[in-house]
Amino acid sequence: MKTLIIARHGNTFRKGETPTRVGGRTDLPLVEEERGRGIGKYLAAQGLIPTRILAAPLQRTMSTAALAAEELGNPCPVQPDARFLEVDYGPDENHSEEETKLRLGTDIAKAQGKDPATMSPEELDALGEHAIDQWNAQAIVPPGWKVDVQQIIDNWTALAGEVQDGETLLCVSSNGTIRFAPHITGDYAGFCAEHDIKVATGGVCIFTCEDGNTWTCREWGVKAFKKI
Repeated sequence: MKTLIIARHGNTFRKGETPTRVGGRTDLPLVEEERGRGIGKYLAAQGLIPTRILAAPLQRTMSTAALAAEELGNPCPVQPDARFLEVDYGPDENHSEEETKLRLGTDIAKAQGKDPATMSPEELDALGEHAIDQWNAQAIVPPGWKVDVQQIIDNWTALAGEVQDGETLLCVSSNGTIRFAPHITGDYAGFCAEHDIKVATGGVCIFTCEDGNTWTCREWGVKAFKKI
């Protein structure tokens, strides 16, 4: 049996703060420890002790991995791995959801041959929201974002191939990047039809491979900090 555990980092915004799109170019620290520790406690309760721990080289991912490792008894060091950095949100980096929807709506309207100046804010917002909905449902990249989809898929596929028989590997990454991990199952469209591919902060995803080739998702987006 091979086991690949993928977890999203903890919170980078406090309750009451307006969250923004934080991509790979923005290195924010965690504002809480509950979700990182929750990952470790949840895995420990299931007897899933990693033999290797990887994390994207950002404060939020490395700190989350360290907190999880501490709860697991520090079975191995946390290794930074740049393959699993968050995506680049381009012009929407560090902008709120409302700002992002307006920017996307404006650019999409122009691409459709429409004049944004003649459209209402509600119409532009709807266009932007549709683009974000497609990102959250099928990982279709909105215009302007700098996301190399095939490279991210290749990175997850390569990681799955690195897991050895009897090994349990934990990788801590971010929401934009994690949504492409189910490609290792070989049926991404089917997976998207059955799951919300947007993983919450502190969420845990568990994949297993029993025949040496076929990966199966056993758990997806489990809010571990609520399970302990």
